[in-house]
Amino acid sequence: MMTARATVLIVAMLTFFSPRLKALEVGSPAPQVTAPDQDAKPVVFSDVYAKGTTLVYFYPKADTPGCTAEACSLRDSFATLKGKNLHILGVSRDKPEAQKAFRDKYEIPFPLIADRDGNVAAAFGVPGMMGLPVSARQSFIVKDGKIAWISLSAKTKDSAQEVQAALDSLK
Repeated sequence: MMTARATVLIVAMLTFFSPRLKALEVGSPAPQVTAPDQDAKPVVFSDVYAKGTTLVYFYPKADTPGCTAEACSLRDSFATLKGKNLHILGVSRDKPEAQKAFRDKYEIPFPLIADRDGNVAAAFGVPGMMGLPVSARQSFIVKDGKIAWISLSAKTKDSAQEVQAALDSLK
């Protein structure tokens, strides 16, 4: 059995030696990726971008308190955000089945992407957390095929207000 000190050391080493991701910057081309949604159907991100301004938000784990607060904040403001032609993609490393259960339980009206291999997170430059197979909580707005806004420490219960303020600043 491993001691707490040994566990902390291993996590620190994994974090230090894990490949460094290149963070996206405002103005960067939006990543052209494809990944399955909660129904295991492929979502081609460029197709979503072509429909209008898109929020791509990363969250660590479906059906946990912070992630639920974030998704429900966006759900509760969905009509207003959709009225501004905003499309939303939620992304985590969960399996499609977990994403579907989360979406159904909280009646989330937008696709949840199952980024099992972490390729979507890597394309956006979103790091993992403490060496675990989860993505950090970050948000990106894509407009006209480019990254227009980034939050490297996205809100949970106030996510919709943060995104609304970002959309208002992009006018």
